[in-house]
Amino acid sequence: MRGVLIDAPVAAPAQPPREAGAALLAGSGAPAPAASADFDPSLPWRRARSVALRPEPFGALVYHFGNRKLSFLKSRTLVAVVETLAEHPSADATLAACGVPDAQLPAYRRALADLARSQMIERRTSLPPATRTLAAGPCSEAATADTSGELPA
Repeated sequence: MRGVLIDAPVAAPAQPPREAGAALLAGSGAPAPAASADFDPSLPWRRARSVALRPEPFGALVYHFGNRKLSFLKSRTLVAVVETLAEHPSADATLAACGVPDAQLPAYRRALADLARSQMIERRTSLPPATRTLAAGPCSEAATADTSGELPA
């Protein structure tokens, strides 16, 4: 089964193919509406306080304890992006620090917009910690190596 941005449960009828970026994130529940106009990648973001990530071989499970939503991050790079959003001045800066190729930026931005719409990430008002350097952050090549052999669409 091809991963999609928001995927219906297995028992549901097949959904039409989604836009590029669909392979990055899958969630349980109804199909997602269009990307949120409220997500601005030039602004600071962080993982929502009531959200937990559980690493998995495919990426991570993401659970929101407030609204009880469950999603699947299907890229280790996307997991690294979500985990380090609070350490960078913007979502775009996080994507750059995590080494997301320019050709894949639109797909990652759409995935982050979907995470914002589902309240998995939220706007941050404080500045990122000044003690970390981008080179020493967890978005190193080793931390984001995706061994699935698939590039996010």
